[in-house]
Amino acid sequence: MSAVDEFGTFASGLDAPADKALAIAPSNGVDLEFATRAIYVGSGGDLRVEMQGGGLVTFVGIPGGTVLPVRVARVYATGTTATNLVGLR
Repeated sequence: MSAVDEFGTFASGLDAPADKALAIAPSNGVDLEFATRAIYVGSGGDLRVEMQGGGLVTFVGIPGGTVLPVRVARVYATGTTATNLVGLR
């Protein structure tokens, strides 16, 4: 039996909690399955990403356990040292 979702009929805006997630395997050539709403960084380090709206950026020195509220299309293997990444949507 699945959990009762008392909020299932409400519209989900960007400020609503995530309801989907996927493990992120950084790749220089493959976009994520879906654009993220945020990324959970399990083990700290740097995170090089392509933003959903365009542009490359490297977030440097992210502590482990951080939820970074960014809309990302791709996480690059080159330049990413953070691990145990989870995309939230």
